[in-house]
Amino acid sequence: MSEGVVHIIDDDAAMRDSLGFLLQVNRIPYRLFESAVAFLEDLPEDGGCVLTDVRMPEMNGIEMVRRLKERGYRAPVVVMTGHADVPLAIEAMKAGVVDFIEKPFDEELLLSALRTALQQGKAQSEQDAALSETRKRIAALSPRESEVLGGLVEGKANKVIAYDLGISPRTVEIYRANLMTKMQARSLSELVRMALSVREPD
Repeated sequence: MSEGVVHIIDDDAAMRDSLGFLLQVNRIPYRLFESAVAFLEDLPEDGGCVLTDVRMPEMNGIEMVRRLKERGYRAPVVVMTGHADVPLAIEAMKAGVVDFIEKPFDEELLLSALRTALQQGKAQSEQDAALSETRKRIAALSPRESEVLGGLVEGKANKVIAYDLGISPRTVEIYRANLMTKMQARSLSELVRMALSVREPD
């Protein structure tokens, strides 16, 4: 579904059912998990966001967030916490959680937090898809096209790239035109931005 799914993780069956009912009434798609371990074993690929309790047997919500980070799972996480667990919730924020909701919570506050997280999740999914597509396009370039792209990213003029590669400036222009077509870039700045977007940070 385009709006994404809320993955609810709570060891309390009554709380799971209550949250499921709340989302169903508000027409927000959801899935229920009884533990962090169960969620990690059946890690969904449909994006959306995660709503999890902090205190759970086997593995608490914060440890789960750390495991998700290790796996590269980037959907936003909202944690639910009792009053006594606020320091834990703040620790969770430092671990990468986008928001925490104190129990007992106001339904509108929770729905607002989840809608915000779903929007973030959708934006993240779109960004990830764009990066994946850019990587595919770069992987499809010929070795020479990759070399010319590397020169362009470094800000070199056609003549300099031609000299470095031992080819004519006219040949560089042809490669550059091919790059624009293959990468589906509308301008040189967009081409450079696409190439930089998939580079690993130093």
